[in-house]
Amino acid sequence: VMALTVFILRLAVCILAFPMYLLDFLGLWNWICKQWFPYFLARFTVMYNKQMESKKQELFSNLREFTGPSGKLSLLELGCGTGANFKFYPSGCQVTCVDPNPSFEKFLIKSIAQNRHLQFERFIVAAGENMHQVATGSMDVVVCTLVLCSVKNQEQILQEVCRVLRPGGAFYFMEHVADKPSTWNYFWQQVLDPVWHLLFDGCNLTRESWKALEQARFSKLKLQHLQAPLSWELVRPHIYGYAVK
Repeated sequence: VMALTVFILRLAVCILAFPMYLLDFLGLWNWICKQWFPYFLARFTVMYNKQMESKKQELFSNLREFTGPSGKLSLLELGCGTGANFKFYPSGCQVTCVDPNPSFEKFLIKSIAQNRHLQFERFIVAAGENMHQVATGSMDVVVCTLVLCSVKNQEQILQEVCRVLRPGGAFYFMEHVADKPSTWNYFWQQVLDPVWHLLFDGCNLTRESWKALEQARFSKLKLQHLQAPLSWELVRPHIYGYAVK
């Protein structure tokens, strides 16, 4: 009965969103989304950072512990977006940014100007599944926040993360995930997932990203679940923590 209810409500929502699906069929929606999404994200991340500031400070508090033999912390941010995490990184940190959407570059330039305590290395336009421009074992830390929800292949991403990290390097994450199956929130996540995916540039509401992290080849995984103090209930279920290669 529940599955049928989800199906009927999904259908109703998809009918309401028909103009978006038509644009997608014509090949126009992806272009529109790539243009507007950075502007939406720039606004959203201000709100997100304000509501999640204490959790982000807690998450990134031990970044310096992974400083490499050079004495400098080489950090790669995967799906860097508008650079919302820059202010949480320690002074002198060498930052490389990877994002498949080139439209984020002008937002990054603004964030770099506001975060003079960092040493910005380069912006690479690439998908996380294939970061061949980044040398194997060249990074002390890889950071990924609100990214695993929208990537095409989580396992491949995590393989690439392990490749670019030096032995003993760390992967930091903070991601919204599926709620517990018994909750009303999970019910609505299922109903709205197809339209949400289209509207928010490939984002999925029902991913159980902790499973991919548990199965990845990390020597240590420190992962916590939390209900984030966010205005949007659909994205309140979160995981955060770090994994060591």
